Amino acid sequence: MSGSKFIISDQYSVYFITCTVINWLDLFSRKDYRDVIVDSLNFCVENKFVNIFSWVIMTNHIHLVVQCDPPGRMSDFLRDFKKHTSKEFIRVMKNINESRSNWLLRAFKNEAQRTKRAENFKIWKDDNHPVDLSDFNIMEKIDYIHENPVRAGWVDFPEQYVYSSARDYNNGKGLVKVVIV
Repeated sequence: MSGSKFIISDQYSVYFITCTVINWLDLFSRKDYRDVIVDSLNFCVENKFVNIFSWVIMTNHIHLVVQCDPPGRMSDFLRDFKKHTSKEFIRVMKNINESRSNWLLRAFKNEAQRTKRAENFKIWKDDNHPVDLSDFNIMEKIDYIHENPVRAGWVDFPEQYVYSSARDYNNGKGLVKVVIV
């Protein structure tokens, strides 16, 4: 993003990343789409040299504390992750019975046409708001991520929310393989 202070300057640093759905649409209010994120993150951990330290899926964005090991690169991970999940969201959308499907497809198609940044459907905003955590306390960002569902009023305690790494940090087993700090 031109002029942004949020850039990936070191492909191998630990980053706090936020990936947001265009227009803040609540795509992830449905389990089917959250499961696409979970499956994709696990694939990246197993096959793309990605270390995930923390994650959470909210209704319209995800937060990650993540790092890539060589030969993986943060920019490549984010590009491939967003491209793959976008295709999967559309596939799922066309195969499930959801009242919002046509409306969502229209919104994603309109955004692709408006921005000319995708061929058919644009689901993710371009910016990932990457914050290099080299000079930060990583646990503060991890705690922030885990508190998101509590602040939203969905659960009383972070580890109660299934779609985050909070359980992993509370002697449990989460849905995505994480590296505990």
